Amino acid sequence: MAAFPFELVSPERLLFTGEVESVVVPGSEGELTVLKDHAPLMTTLKPGIVTVTETGGRAQRLFVRGGFADVAPTGLTILAESSVPVEQLDAAKLDAEIKDAQDDVNDASTDEGRRLATEKLNQLQELRGALSI
Repeated sequence: MAAFPFELVSPERLLFTGEVESVVVPGSEGELTVLKDHAPLMTTLKPGIVTVTETGGRAQRLFVRGGFADVAPTGLTILAESSVPVEQLDAAKLDAEIKDAQDDVNDASTDEGRRLATEKLNQLQELRGALSI
């Protein structure tokens, strides 16, 4: 499979840079797989797992909490609000975030606030289920 340049950057650090065969991105409108020569696009990200298949077939999974993905003729760049390799996720910390999100839903004073808090809670619960940690 043909390779293309990919970078995953968070405010804390550069998490990945290199040539890859494919990247599965958790776009806000749904997951998308980026391959070499993908049509240019920009999308926001929802919290989820980015799956990177490097040249040679080695796969890495990284959790991202929102951000942007930019597909350009020069490759793919993800600017994540925060990101961590899946194997570094802490089950207790994720459970605490789920509890905080549930509290946010209960404490929301507007319909829009409740909708946003419920969306975040659902995404965290999906992540917890998908990771089985």
